[in-house]
Amino acid sequence: MQIVVAGQGYVGLPLAIRAAEAGHRVVGYDVDEGRVARLNAGESYVEDVPSAQLRAVLDTGAYFATADAAALAGYDIAVITVPTPLRDGAPDLTYIESCARTLGERLRPGATVVLESTTYPGTTEELLLPILEEASGLRAGTDFLAGFSPERITPGSRRFSFEGTPKLVSGIDSASLKVIKDFYDGIFQTTVPVSGPKVAELAKLIENTFRLVNISLINELATLAKPLGADVWEAIDAAATKPFGFMRFTPGPGVGGHCLPVDPQFLAWKIRQELGVPFRFVELAANVNRHMPDYVVQRLAEALARRGMPVSGSRILLLGLTYKINATDLRESPSARVAELLSDLGAEVRGADPNVPDSDRTRLKLPLVEATAEEIAASDAVVLLMDHAAFDFAMIENAPYVLDCRNRLSGPTVETL
Repeated sequence: MQIVVAGQGYVGLPLAIRAAEAGHRVVGYDVDEGRVARLNAGESYVEDVPSAQLRAVLDTGAYFATADAAALAGYDIAVITVPTPLRDGAPDLTYIESCARTLGERLRPGATVVLESTTYPGTTEELLLPILEEASGLRAGTDFLAGFSPERITPGSRRFSFEGTPKLVSGIDSASLKVIKDFYDGIFQTTVPVSGPKVAELAKLIENTFRLVNISLINELATLAKPLGADVWEAIDAAATKPFGFMRFTPGPGVGGHCLPVDPQFLAWKIRQELGVPFRFVELAANVNRHMPDYVVQRLAEALARRGMPVSGSRILLLGLTYKINATDLRESPSARVAELLSDLGAEVRGADPNVPDSDRTRLKLPLVEATAEEIAASDAVVLLMDHAAFDFAMIENAPYVLDCRNRLSGPTVETL
């Protein structure tokens, strides 16, 4: 089949490559011409797609990337994997809307459009379908098929593979569900059909809201356990020995990426819009996590004060700037807020992260250095924000002072969050 995957980011590119490997002819569509050029040159910027894997499907002709919408004509299935950011607390679906118009203008009878971008319940049927119908002059369910299938990618994970993670699928009717399920059956080991797009849309938000709420609970406990004289990390280890009714979550300097800081807000926004009531758990959880960087800076300031040093003028080294361990993604990372707060207090802030791609270094608002023994020794304090495997933990433990936000270090100069 002729497949279009619109959006060639961390969700769309792995899907496009796997679909090409499964025997489809795949067009990777992205409006970013720089991305398109890199892809067609065989250079992957997504950590879950090695460049060698990309080059293999380019060489066979099963895949090519384009920014030219005219190249999308004649598709059998189009999958939308474009961003869905928040703007001033409200979902910004302009990328979905623009993509839907582009695909709708080239929609032919019998073709299928699948939305994968995370969004609030009702988006597929209330927003996507009307745009497709208007742009194409065709009728959903009569002339073309559609559905929603949420992405479940965990970038950089060695434990959960792309194709091994069960894939939720839905359709606007039984015919749509069959085509969509058959397509994803050829890519994923397991597909899980649900009754309709709203259920699939809500399921994705439940997954991410569950994680947000539980991480927020543990983060708040971390701020309270120390004054109580209890070690929250040891208490979590103890609780985790229970074989039922408990799932392990650990503290950190905040949450990042798209899934946790952003996705649950879609549900909170929709509930306020439709029902006129707050989703209190989400709003409280988001508030707790927003203030975790403040707590990190507070703990660091207290530690420096005990050594007779103000934050102002201190040389601080932040280790691990991405939002996730061993990943390359800086989106919504709490490290940015920690660095900002310290800089506002007059600290000399530096960062070290071997995982940050060269193309993303300009996004950082602090000098990026190597985590060498000399750099660590020259720092008044080191903050381990993300415990990447590439770091030399034994060397870090020799720093004059370390605030360990991940409970990976030990020694007389180390404090855990």
